Amino acid sequence: MAASTNIPLIMRIVSASIPVSTRAGRIIRDILKKGELGIVEKAKNDLQTEADRSAQRCIVASLHKQFPNVAIFGEEQLDPSEKFDPNFLETSSCDEVLTKKCPEFLTDAKDEDVVIWVDPLDGTSEYTQGLLDHVTVLVGIAFKGRAVAGVIYQPYYNYKAGPDSVLGRCIWGIIGVGSYGFSRQKAPKGQNIITTSRAHSDRIVTESVEACKPTSIIRAGGAGHKVLLIIEGKAHAYIFASRGTKKWDTCAPEAVLHALGGKLTDLHGNAMLYSADVQRKNSGGILATVDNHSWYTEKIPEHVKETLPSDPVPDFMKKLEKPLVIPEIKSSSSPVNSPPLESQDSQSEQWFMTKDVKAMFAPNSNSSNSDNGSEISPKKPKPNPES
Repeated sequence: MAASTNIPLIMRIVSASIPVSTRAGRIIRDILKKGELGIVEKAKNDLQTEADRSAQRCIVASLHKQFPNVAIFGEEQLDPSEKFDPNFLETSSCDEVLTKKCPEFLTDAKDEDVVIWVDPLDGTSEYTQGLLDHVTVLVGIAFKGRAVAGVIYQPYYNYKAGPDSVLGRCIWGIIGVGSYGFSRQKAPKGQNIITTSRAHSDRIVTESVEACKPTSIIRAGGAGHKVLLIIEGKAHAYIFASRGTKKWDTCAPEAVLHALGGKLTDLHGNAMLYSADVQRKNSGGILATVDNHSWYTEKIPEHVKETLPSDPVPDFMKKLEKPLVIPEIKSSSSPVNSPPLESQDSQSEQWFMTKDVKAMFAPNSNSSNSDNGSEISPKKPKPNPES
């Protein structure tokens, strides 16, 4: 059952995104089990599978049905003529989220100020190679251009525990509320463990990591997975000196990390921007930490920062009368003991795709660049006669 519209919008979107991401995770597992991956190479070292496509259809259709006036951007460009499976629709909500108090700075969020960024299968290359613990489903929620809430679902969490183990866990966070679904540990003292990309590396990536004096390096797939390594104390920092990630890769992980007191910025220490008109690539690279963020930004070589300038400020953000002020969250050393959310199976209502919903799967008509992913524009509100 959908949450009441009396509940603040951000809380309702997060509440809906948890069962939606869980459903997408089951789709990803089912497709791998069948072995019919339908792999397409979008670009060099950039794969797409049937799991990416089906999971995105599930997430986007489910959230669009519940929040038709909120813009949604997904990584994959999908064929609008393909038939949508009505069993993919998920419209239930997570009661745990709805019991939390919405932070004051999010209580008045309106549809037009919110953007949802979706990576239906982060870590596709690893998925095809059997490195299943690297795979995540990411749903990030931005308000006035800033990441404020996120859901990270791990479809294969616990997959090495044996055939009878329960697979999957859902981690979620809202700035000002907290992060849930995991047990937090501090990273080892006296060490400096850095995680970076396992598949996308060059001289600048390597030089930036080495400049931060790592005691060891974890090369991993998926931005969501690498941020989880930070959150769970398996690494001290995530450094990626490249334009190789995009907004749907970082919005959800940034919000979850920020909600527990960490930071995810570009290599300059500047905030990532997530309004609908922002460029998709994270042009300034990625730096994520729980502690000592400024120490790492100062270690990044200046010539690397010159090569990777921060994102330009989009017009939407320039026009804001009151830019959003994100509250600072103090990092706590105490573990956050919250059990993983179990899958919330529900009967999906029968639903047939209308022309309006078919259009949301079409490639972005404003650009031929596949980097833009797919866009679902909200229904245009009626004009305000006083404006």
